[in-house]
Amino acid sequence: MSGNAAPPGPGSAPCRFAHYFVLCGIDADSGLEPDELAVLYQWLEADRLGKSSDTADRKTGENFDQSPLRRTFKSKVLAHYPQNIEWNPFDQDAVNMLCMPKGLSFRTQTDNRDPQFHSFIITREDGSRTYGFVLTFYEEVTSKQICTAMQTLYQMHNAEQCSSVCASSSCSMDSLASSLDEGDSTSLAKMQRYNSYDINRDTLYVSKSICLIAPLPFMQACKKFLIQLYKAVTSQQPPPLPLESYIHNILYEVPLPPPGRSLKFYGVYEPIVCQRPGPNELPLSDYPLREVFELLGLENLIQVFTCVLLEMQILLYSQDYQRLMTVAEGITTLLFPFQWQHVYVPILPASLLHFLDAPVPYLMGLQSKEGTDRSKLELPQEANLCFVDIDNHFIELPEELPQFPNKLDFIQEISEVLLQFEVPLEATFHSSENATKLKNLVLNELANDKKNGNIPSNTINMYELLKGNETIARLQALAKRTGVAVDKMSITSPLAEKERDVKLQCEEGELRDYKLNVLLREVFANRFTQMFSDYEAFVIQAAQDRESWLTNREQMQNFDKASFLSDQSEPYLPFLSHFIETQMFATFIDNKIMSQWEEKDPFLRVFDSRIDKMRLYHVRAPALRMSAYQKCGTLKEAAQAIEQRLTKIDHTAIHPHLLDMKIGQGKYEQGFFPKLQSDVLATGPANNNRWVSRSTTAQRRKDRLRQHSEHIGLDNDLREKYMQEARTLGKNLRQPKLSDLSPAVIAQTNWKFVEGLLKECRMKTKRMLVEKMGHEAVELGHGEANITGLEENTLIASLCDLLERIWSHGLQVKQGKSALWSHLIQYQEREEKQEHLAESPVAIGPERRKSDSGLMLPTLRVSLISDMRHIQNMSEIKTDVGRARAWIRLSLEKKLLSQHLKQLLSNQALAKKLYKRYAFLRCEEEREQFLYHLLSLNAVNYFCFTSVFTTIVIPYRTVIIPIKKLSNAITTSNPWICVSGELGDTGIMQIPKNLLEMTFECQNLGKLTTVQLGHDNSGLLAKWLVDCVMVRNEITGHTYKFPCGRWLGKGVDDGSLERILIGELVPSTSDEDLGKRCRTPPQQKSPTTARRLSITTLTGKNPKPNTGQIQEGIGEAVNNIVKHFHKPEKERGSLTVLLCGENGLVAALEQVFHHGFKSARIFHKNIFIWDFIEKVIAYFETTDQVGDNEEDVLLQKSSYTTFCRYVNAINTAPRNIGKDGKFQILVCLGTRDHLFPQWIPLLAECPAITRMYEENALLRDHMTVNSLIRVLQTLQDFNIILEGSLIKGVDV
Repeated sequence: MSGNAAPPGPGSAPCRFAHYFVLCGIDADSGLEPDELAVLYQWLEADRLGKSSDTADRKTGENFDQSPLRRTFKSKVLAHYPQNIEWNPFDQDAVNMLCMPKGLSFRTQTDNRDPQFHSFIITREDGSRTYGFVLTFYEEVTSKQICTAMQTLYQMHNAEQCSSVCASSSCSMDSLASSLDEGDSTSLAKMQRYNSYDINRDTLYVSKSICLIAPLPFMQACKKFLIQLYKAVTSQQPPPLPLESYIHNILYEVPLPPPGRSLKFYGVYEPIVCQRPGPNELPLSDYPLREVFELLGLENLIQVFTCVLLEMQILLYSQDYQRLMTVAEGITTLLFPFQWQHVYVPILPASLLHFLDAPVPYLMGLQSKEGTDRSKLELPQEANLCFVDIDNHFIELPEELPQFPNKLDFIQEISEVLLQFEVPLEATFHSSENATKLKNLVLNELANDKKNGNIPSNTINMYELLKGNETIARLQALAKRTGVAVDKMSITSPLAEKERDVKLQCEEGELRDYKLNVLLREVFANRFTQMFSDYEAFVIQAAQDRESWLTNREQMQNFDKASFLSDQSEPYLPFLSHFIETQMFATFIDNKIMSQWEEKDPFLRVFDSRIDKMRLYHVRAPALRMSAYQKCGTLKEAAQAIEQRLTKIDHTAIHPHLLDMKIGQGKYEQGFFPKLQSDVLATGPANNNRWVSRSTTAQRRKDRLRQHSEHIGLDNDLREKYMQEARTLGKNLRQPKLSDLSPAVIAQTNWKFVEGLLKECRMKTKRMLVEKMGHEAVELGHGEANITGLEENTLIASLCDLLERIWSHGLQVKQGKSALWSHLIQYQEREEKQEHLAESPVAIGPERRKSDSGLMLPTLRVSLISDMRHIQNMSEIKTDVGRARAWIRLSLEKKLLSQHLKQLLSNQALAKKLYKRYAFLRCEEEREQFLYHLLSLNAVNYFCFTSVFTTIVIPYRTVIIPIKKLSNAITTSNPWICVSGELGDTGIMQIPKNLLEMTFECQNLGKLTTVQLGHDNSGLLAKWLVDCVMVRNEITGHTYKFPCGRWLGKGVDDGSLERILIGELVPSTSDEDLGKRCRTPPQQKSPTTARRLSITTLTGKNPKPNTGQIQEGIGEAVNNIVKHFHKPEKERGSLTVLLCGENGLVAALEQVFHHGFKSARIFHKNIFIWDFIEKVIAYFETTDQVGDNEEDVLLQKSSYTTFCRYVNAINTAPRNIGKDGKFQILVCLGTRDHLFPQWIPLLAECPAITRMYEENALLRDHMTVNSLIRVLQTLQDFNIILEGSLIKGVDV
């Protein structure tokens, strides 16, 4: 029951087994009233499908399309006892609607009239639940007036049928157990024969429900009690006592069994047993999991379970209400220690169908109409929907569903438990060959055994039995591929544990179901215990007191997600990164933090105790986290606990007894439920039972303690407000209000959704910004990063999901699975029609980028339609949902998401056509705020399109910009270019003569890193001074600048015919504006023209750096490389930039080598560092080294041998690289192979240094050289992989 129930009065303790007994049916006085809710539903349906709803007269609710026997009529709560209980007020409308979700149904003697059992659940706003258990049966109609009314309705119906020769009688809300497949009955005669009612010939029956409402889900016990009541009504002999005695007994004299105990109470004919788990066991669950696995099949169940864990929208679909309830409760039970936090309506009454429009995660059950198939079911949103057709054992999953961790081993472990209990692994009702084999095998064993079904404890070889089972075969194949060893399964027959000397208090089958339930739940709970065994280490405990924590809850991170994920195995990350973002996980962690101030949540208490126990058994090293799959070891104990409780009953309730009743009232009449005497059922016995008083005292003590703690420090109302707000953070309605369904309430519900969506959008964009900005700050050297590529991907996927839910809220007519893509397509069609008439409005991008030469990249036109066409041309994407997601990613990467969506929604005529008035997209103020939140994402750079669609072909445009003032614009030689990125390169492409601009297509190169530019030095004007090269990705619009500022040509500059240029991403104009406003240092760039020119010409005009700055530059460059390797592999970015970029290692070493370099031009010829290197080589090759001891000599010898080998390899490479380019290659190779620290002393000690360097040069100072060596040695531990373009053709 709810934790904050009011303190109970005497005799009305909340620990009674049942709270209410309810009777629903037809009210003879008000006669046949059409079910207005059902009519409202028909109107909503007609409105949604855009059909005319004239066939249904709105005021009277008559619908002449349906035969009267198939129509729904209003049911009423005829009686409920007691009248009210203060801690669980009786909600008449909700109970009526859930007892008879489709209202009253009628039958004649020719129809099937078997009683039907179903259960339901009412979730209150605080999340507490009440369970209802209902038996619906048919009772003969005795009222002449109702029979006549039915006859009249038939005459009107037949007249209508004849006038409109419409033969189809498909009805939107079919009867409870209609045996007639109406889809097949096509002829009018057939129709009238089946669906007719003649007052003189036929007996009319109407449905009636008896219901128990209880605080805990004792489904089996309640079902038995109701069935015994029904038998008493239909049996030829009257029951031993009046029915009032039994109802009074269960309402007032049967207690709830205490935790860890069992209880026996009495029905009309037989005793009924129920048991309740102890405080350290898994919570009570009475719905048979056997049935859930039989209905869905093992593999399907795991998939649906994964969808529930990731809080998708889950829609269960079945003709049978009880199946809906069994599957919903079964799956949510398996979530332990987590709890479903969103809309939970296992049985959605027909009148609440508009609730499927809810743009929030939900778990709902919808009754299917007989004869209708899935294709006819129009659902508002399917992009994130898991559709479970229970009757046909079929599921539809959302796209890109991550796998549950260790899925194979997990399925294997569950299948072992299922096979012990002879549950088939495939969903089936039709006895499959394997099931028959199994059955026969068991029957043979039984035949040889006279012990009431005890099978001898020999081991069955399950592999023999399961040859040909599809699931096992698939698992084995998958196991083989992934290299997982699948143990041979051998199972011992479960009943062979021991001879049954003890008499069981319940049926054998029931005990087996109880055992199977608990074993399966133990396996699932053990999985979470293993997966989250170290979760406490990552909980960020609140430093403040409880009140300030609750007040600031929304702004606070309470779980270190990045560290947790970095501690997990790679294959499980897609699932775990999504799961730790869910509301159920957030609530679980909140409960953990709250437990320092209040009593632990029961689920959390049990879970924590299991983790402690596991730690005692397995003292695990954290490094071995999740390395081996560990099976559940508590199965035996769990099964024994249940068996003990059911063999030895702890408590027996008072027997039903005669009450002080008026004689002659409610006399027994076979087949009719008697009119009960309300005065004897209105109140319980005057004397307090012992169990009542005992628990009441305990309850009072608890309440006193709670109230005392609540009054400390904070005013109660204020505290309650904080508590409620904190608890409901991020949560939406748990269950729609069932009582009042006026249009005003529906509007209010939708308004709540609109507010919820806006809040979710604000939270998501804020989180994306904070995480991403944190990451970028780290790249700039501020603080620690806390986002991984995986986490970013998860956040973007959840943004895609949010946009889909916003676009599917309030849709008029659904088209395709993605509401967003369908809207885009319709917008595109309208725009293309207008394009024929006039040029469509296109947002012009930034101005053409000018350079010194006046050459520029042509403007890239910014247009929503052209971005859509890019996506439509991608053959890799097969579905509308996939296209919508790709379009969102592309728009986000281009920083146009908000702008595009604003443009899409600016077509108001289209929005009105597609959406109802209450839809989110038609609430102007909220829509504007939503677009504003999305606009904030433009503050950060995303590569979420480029990095995901790695195999698509992308058009690129490149422009070469020469420095015209100093050289020819065009070279007479044959230029070529090769563009490289993180995902590959283009290979060498010839540039057409006399052209400086070209476009090319190639597979996605990812972020661009380098450009190789060169020519063959032919013709008269071969020398070429290039300012920079610009390359643009024509889909994403990303433009990269590759500065050069150097000559290409023999006999000029350093004689280079090809250069390797390092790229930098050019900020878009919007970024530049942002950059002016914020003063963060820029990210790594390529070497600027200024630096290159100052190094080569050495004109001395630029101030030279002093020794301190040079040493600082070296430290900074090495430090950046070290930080690069300390990031997770997927987050590292480009190493090329850190080596060869503007502040890279090559540039820093160039500064060291240039310091004190004698710059006098000998015969006007520039001298380069490479000239010094070549002098050193010449010296080594002609001189024998002499050292003090042999070891030094050998070491030195090997160092100068490798040095000579590397320099010669660079000199002889088949590339026309200049002297500075050669030095760059030498630094890169020396760093890669960890040789540079050995080479520097050789260079510093070579006699050539005195000729080429002044005395104060850094290379001639021993201390500086030693510190340089130490700094470079810090790179020894890293495995440096160089980009191919840097060292192409150099063979060392």
